[in-house]
Amino acid sequence: MAFVNITALTFPAGAQEEIERRFAARRRAVDTSPGFREFELLRPAFGEDRYFVVTRSDSREDYEAWSAARDTGAHAGDERRGMSVEVMGFEVVQHDE
Repeated sequence: MAFVNITALTFPAGAQEEIERRFAARRRAVDTSPGFREFELLRPAFGEDRYFVVTRSDSREDYEAWSAARDTGAHAGDERRGMSVEVMGFEVVQHDE
């Protein structure tokens, strides 16, 4: 079953450019992981102040294998600068028409 991870980024005022710059310069390690489908950054337009990072994978297991292997220490500095991260996971509901 396809899996979508959404990471909500709450950040201090004025950090929008830094978030977008870092996304553009990302290492792209997830792009070559087994089961990877898509990775994108959603900029808030209305109704929400947070950015959302959306990762789509073939399965939850594929996503969790990639997540367990990555370096998460880089986010400690973000938290010290006032950014918070909320991780959410979703299974994609399939329906026949």
